[in-house]
Amino acid sequence: MDLHALREDMVAFSKEIGIDKIGVASPDVFTELKERLRAQQELGYQSGFEKGSLDERTTPNMHVPEAKSIISIAIAYPSKMKDAPRSKRGERRGLFCRASWGQDYHDVLNDKLNRLAEFLEEKYPGFRWRSMVDTGELSDRAVAERAGIGFTGKNTNLITKEFGSYVYLGEIITNIPFAPDDPVDDSCGDCNICVDACPTGALVQGNQLHAGKCIAFLTQTKGFLPDEYRDKIGNRIYGCDTCQTVCPKNKKKDFHLHPELEPDPELVKPELKPLLSISNREFKEKYGKMAGSWRGKKPIQRNAIIALAHYKDDTAVEELIRVMKEDPRPVIRGTAAWALGKIGVPSSYDVILHAKEKETDEEVLLEMDKGLAFFTNATV
Repeated sequence: MDLHALREDMVAFSKEIGIDKIGVASPDVFTELKERLRAQQELGYQSGFEKGSLDERTTPNMHVPEAKSIISIAIAYPSKMKDAPRSKRGERRGLFCRASWGQDYHDVLNDKLNRLAEFLEEKYPGFRWRSMVDTGELSDRAVAERAGIGFTGKNTNLITKEFGSYVYLGEIITNIPFAPDDPVDDSCGDCNICVDACPTGALVQGNQLHAGKCIAFLTQTKGFLPDEYRDKIGNRIYGCDTCQTVCPKNKKKDFHLHPELEPDPELVKPELKPLLSISNREFKEKYGKMAGSWRGKKPIQRNAIIALAHYKDDTAVEELIRVMKEDPRPVIRGTAAWALGKIGVPSSYDVILHAKEKETDEEVLLEMDKGLAFFTNATV
């Protein structure tokens, strides 16, 4: 079989179905990545969302034993929103990061990878394959880097020449022996803007991320947010884009190539107060098609409460009192009590004090004490 011709046909078909970049990587073990991942584990820098063992995350033929190549794809997404609603008193808004704009990118990329695989299946007898997008064992970024799609910047994002780092990545491990592409050179140079701009210091140095400090990770956790990060997340209710928006490689990078990835301004920059009373069904119907909904409504609601405290939105006090008194989830009750203290409306002091008399959860009681402390500290 003429593999060169097959590859040309594959590239042409990829453009037809809306794949913006495509490259090929060898299926060799990602030896250097394995050592970096081992170091991340030893330092305690992992998020806990990682899938698979070190071997599974770095050995492609564990997933396709006949693997001869890995096809890497990239899809560009927008960096700017048209007609974004303004946040104003009484109608304060939160923000989903750009990776959650439009339809869930997992679904979008998996559809394109499946169509690409079907195309190859018709062309190559005995085709074997497995695709991955984000939640698979392999590192999409490491595969894309090896396939020449782009280079890994100091912000740990893959940066492409055409689209900056505003790309989604996925891959197909296959038994087709395509020749690999050449990697591109790292071109961050002496630039350290992203490391310096990270709100929590999660970029401990160029190319090394402490995931546990990263706002993108923290907004997805379900427990109480550690105190030291509450003032850092601002109005972010899912994800963080700071290390991308400050990157010089992303200057003037804004592509609107895929209608399914266009943001609905009211969804990606939603009013905060209505989120506190949204039902599970309403949340699923409204936000279920977004990538940022994957952890359910609880983290979003907790982050919305923290955002209201960030704004010191006194119009939210009545709703926060209701949440503190009535919500069955300790994390939400406790965060609401903390937020009431942070906002600082004087009448909230007695309300928290009375609610504390009926509260039995130790963690909620601790948050109530934190809320009360805002008032006592203010009078010292």
